[in-house]
Amino acid sequence: MKLVIAKPSPFARKVRVALREKALACEEIVENPWAAGTAVPGTNPLGKVPALILDDARVVYDSKVIVEYLETLGRPPQLIPADPDLRVAHRQIEVLADGISDAVVLVVLERSRPADLQSGDWIGRQVRKIEAGTAELERLLGADEWLTPSGFGLADIAAGCALGYLDLRFPEFDWRSRHPALASYFARLDARPSFAATRPEAQPVATGR
Repeated sequence: MKLVIAKPSPFARKVRVALREKALACEEIVENPWAAGTAVPGTNPLGKVPALILDDARVVYDSKVIVEYLETLGRPPQLIPADPDLRVAHRQIEVLADGISDAVVLVVLERSRPADLQSGDWIGRQVRKIEAGTAELERLLGADEWLTPSGFGLADIAAGCALGYLDLRFPEFDWRSRHPALASYFARLDARPSFAATRPEAQPVATGR
């Protein structure tokens, strides 16, 4: 298998962490979706990462679908519980975490525009999403070790990737002082080998567009 990624992408990182948790071998191909001539649209018509190229040349894209595919391979640990209620809990938190990441992306893109074209209202709207999303993660975590009763799984991977992306792209948002339980939780996640090996790195945002 080959995984097309961008180094900063929290969505690609979600899959990269899942692969490592399951000890599944996969070559990583680094692309910049924003660069002129990028090969990303050849694996996903929407021009987004990640995309998983299977050994038979089929392509699976979107992080949610890729993680679902990895679960079908029968390699432990199970990251999405079979129990319907727990499954929904993991998926709901994944949506919340991905929404935080999406809002950060929109802030970064807006700030990459000329200053006189930037919309403070638009940026403010995205920041409010980030504030509400991180507050909800803190509420859901409470005093527990993991975000759901089933233990470490997709919910935690998605949340950890979103928080790591905040640190990279929106460091002025001090979520740790606002949410101390979430800060301790992220420190535990960040120490896991799967997270330590996939820490995001910046790439240019809007080259060639």
